[in-house]
Amino acid sequence: MHPQVRLDHPGKCPICGMELIPLNQFKGDKIDSDAVVFSKEAMELANVATSIVSHQKPVKEVRLYGKVQADERLLQNQAAHISGRIEKLFINFTGEPVHQGQTLALIYSPELVTAQQELLETAKSKVSQPEIYEAAKEKLRQWMLTDAQIAKIESSGHVKNNFEVVSNTSGIVTAKRVSTGDHISEGEVLFEVANLSNVWVLFDAYESDLTFLHVGNAISFTLLALPGSKFSGNIKFIDPVIDPVNRVAKVRVEINNAGGKLKPEMYATGEVKANLDEFRDKLVIPRSAVLWTGKRSIVYVKQPKIKDAVFKMREIELGPMLGNSYVVENGLKEGEEIVTDGTFSVDAAAQLAGKPSMMNRNEINEAKIKKGNSMPGMKM
Repeated sequence: MHPQVRLDHPGKCPICGMELIPLNQFKGDKIDSDAVVFSKEAMELANVATSIVSHQKPVKEVRLYGKVQADERLLQNQAAHISGRIEKLFINFTGEPVHQGQTLALIYSPELVTAQQELLETAKSKVSQPEIYEAAKEKLRQWMLTDAQIAKIESSGHVKNNFEVVSNTSGIVTAKRVSTGDHISEGEVLFEVANLSNVWVLFDAYESDLTFLHVGNAISFTLLALPGSKFSGNIKFIDPVIDPVNRVAKVRVEINNAGGKLKPEMYATGEVKANLDEFRDKLVIPRSAVLWTGKRSIVYVKQPKIKDAVFKMREIELGPMLGNSYVVENGLKEGEEIVTDGTFSVDAAAQLAGKPSMMNRNEINEAKIKKGNSMPGMKM
């Protein structure tokens, strides 16, 4: 009833008066007084299982969350190279696909009309005054007219009123800035176009995970919008600056998107399996074997060379967590057998028996465990 009461001789409990019973009721093997004993039936009933501690290749599983984004290098602004008025638009809504060389709009520009008239006039005296003629052509070139367009104007002998705005890339219109009839200035942006043949997947990595991530690491990820599909790539860039609000750094993966399946703003869940070479000679144990007590971590170790299932608590030092396992820095040796399933059941039995456990480790027990001594005697 009061397992904390222990004497080195038979007698009664000073608290309740009940007869003390021997601390070690198992005959034959010498059992540590701080260990807890399980019969075969008790092991099966409590679903207690053990495994041998061994060296394993430490692989850290880092889970990341992020979004698909357009490749910033493939974003283009379609700007007006001349001032004037939008006479006609051939792109009418955001999201419309365009291809390189496609006409996007027609612009009427009084300045361009005047420059064409100058070209036609100087063409008449280009033999006698070639410098003036070339200056008129250069003026049109500054407004991004090609030599073929200039030659066509000259050969036709007629002034062209409307000029085409031609797309300089292929992609999707992500922003439409003008409407028919709008007056625009030279350099004003008409459309924003994103080429989605290649996209970025930007993941948020917390600063605690950055030490395990490196450029070139393989990463696999899934998309919420495409269940059942799995994608893979390599980390191409890790942001050197931490976001001061979210405390994360962006991790970039570049993906070929020729089929157009990946769309900007799709949610992605990624996983990186990083090899921890600095811990390659360390032991690895299952996560289920460890019990946490504030700052301490403990396991239950099976006593060797005893036919009964005898377990004793031991404090260990842990390294990084590897998904469902831990690297052991100190406290265990290769070949030792520890409880990996039913650890709480073993700890509860130790508490009921007044043995050192996760919750009742006092200074006396702590000293005893450090010295490795046992205290035979009687208990209640």
